Amino acid sequence: MEISLDGKVALVTGASKGIGKAIAASLAASGAKVMINSRKQDQLEAAAAEMDGEVEIFAANAGDADAGERAVSATIERFGGLDILVNNAATNPYYGRTLDVDKGRYDKTFQVNLEAPLLWCRAAWEQSFKEQPGAIINIASVGGLRTDGGGLGIYNLTKAALIHMTRQLASELGPTRVVGIAPGLVATDFAQVLVDNFGEQLAARMPLKRLGEPQDIANLAAFLASDLASWITGETYVIDGGAGVAAAG
Repeated sequence: MEISLDGKVALVTGASKGIGKAIAASLAASGAKVMINSRKQDQLEAAAAEMDGEVEIFAANAGDADAGERAVSATIERFGGLDILVNNAATNPYYGRTLDVDKGRYDKTFQVNLEAPLLWCRAAWEQSFKEQPGAIINIASVGGLRTDGGGLGIYNLTKAALIHMTRQLASELGPTRVVGIAPGLVATDFAQVLVDNFGEQLAARMPLKRLGEPQDIANLAAFLASDLASWITGETYVIDGGAGVAAAG
């Protein structure tokens, strides 16, 4: 069944590369008009140039307090509305034991990974979804569902909270749909250290014998954004090549 987003307008954060870029490109290829956001204007311009369809750019740090309000306003002004919000932007400035984190990097991780999605959801709700129900997709992580024996405890705390926030907002904002995606290890610049150091051995243990690609996540996001998923809300979907199955076994 073909996914069609004709007539829809989407806003995607962290969309200049990696998973966010793949999601934005897939939404645009499916017919949506797409506003892409990240911090750097030149990277946004380069990403937009590679996408088919109607794509505009809005440069801002997703973690800034008013970035969501400004981006939503710009999207509505440019395209006449907003139907889909994808909260993909994330950061991970700290790697180490959870109890050893300093306050600066703790605060930064929660600001970008949890506070920002909440503020962007609020902006989309107040300016659009309150009157015209839409769809919100929060990009979490399998780390939000599992403990970590390495150094990702703080990052994973933010993603666990994002998964719960997805459920909470789904219960409050219906009929606007709020769903989540929890990727496993995906080959992106963001995860380069993990891919370089652990990717090969992790892939060997997976039932599907490979790491994820950004397009794998984009395919699921396009489905969840579409009317094909119109009876889905509040759930976060793991997409990890079977890594969780292997770990459980």
